[in-house]
Amino acid sequence: MPTPDVSRRSDTARRAILAAALDLVAEVGYAKLTIERIAQAAGVGKQTIYRWWPSKGALFFDAFLTLAGDGEAASLPDTGDLATDIKLVLSATVDELNDPRFDQAMRALHTEIVLDPALAADYATRLDNPMREIKKARLRTAQQAGQLAADVDLEVAVDLIWGPILNRWLHRTAPLTSDYAHQVVDTALRGLEPRKP
Repeated sequence: MPTPDVSRRSDTARRAILAAALDLVAEVGYAKLTIERIAQAAGVGKQTIYRWWPSKGALFFDAFLTLAGDGEAASLPDTGDLATDIKLVLSATVDELNDPRFDQAMRALHTEIVLDPALAADYATRLDNPMREIKKARLRTAQQAGQLAADVDLEVAVDLIWGPILNRWLHRTAPLTSDYAHQVVDTALRGLEPRKP
């Protein structure tokens, strides 16, 4: 009789747990999401979950990363036209944030990050900082090509371009649209371009 493949069984259980967490957030909301509910929906014991994740927030962050593609983008588009490239990226971001499944998961993650310093640090290390480096790399290329002023602080530039999108989404102050994202890009890049002599 063949020996059971424990690693395959573990991977199947792990995927079931992550999927259950995302499904339950959409169904009951993050506040009512519990390890017990996730375990029951995934068909595993609570101890299986606690063996892999120290908290509900840590589990949910991994679930969110599977939904977001685990930071799979290694670079932003670079056609030589910075405005067009960033508009493309921000339009895709707007589409994600307007997708109910992604929206609910992202809001749940943001809530937990505010409350859990360890999760906030993990989020910064595994997702936010790597994504900021990817954004800065694209802006650096534009800076080297003379499309941005040589003295522009790229950390601040990332905040100027991406910050308004996340702020509008987070606070629901107005509809989040691609048109708005394009206005943000045009306005930010006007302020960041080299000064005319």
